[in-house]
Amino acid sequence: MALNINDLQLSDKSIVIVEDDLPSIRYYETLLKSSGADVKVFRNGKEFIDYMSHPEMKIDLVFMDFLIPLVNGIECLRIFRKDHKNIPVLMLTAYSSEQCKTEAYLAGCNEYVLKPIYPEKIFFLLDKYLKHQAAGSMVF
Repeated sequence: MALNINDLQLSDKSIVIVEDDLPSIRYYETLLKSSGADVKVFRNGKEFIDYMSHPEMKIDLVFMDFLIPLVNGIECLRIFRKDHKNIPVLMLTAYSSEQCKTEAYLAGCNEYVLKPIYPEKIFFLLDKYLKHQAAGSMVF
């Protein structure tokens, strides 16, 4: 049986998208909209890093592009991992080289997913990383 986004019930989850490509942002937002999750979008690495310092920051999962303006995805991930070890980060990218993949895993990503990313894959990853988390997210 195929996994459906409506089965996930993510209304208590906050998902961050760090992506500069507008069609990709719209695609992810469209897929996540019906789950009930709170979705925040940052179009460059600096915006995401700035958000990390907010006292009310709430993140349950991060969709991170590899190549984003101002501060790239790898550096964002390294900075994020200093204080947020247990929040899943999915590196979503068109870069298929083993070097990029290795660099992403060394920086701390949980998954390295090549674009294009089909809805079924996104639903699977949401289920894998969010459905079984304890209620209530990590607030720092």
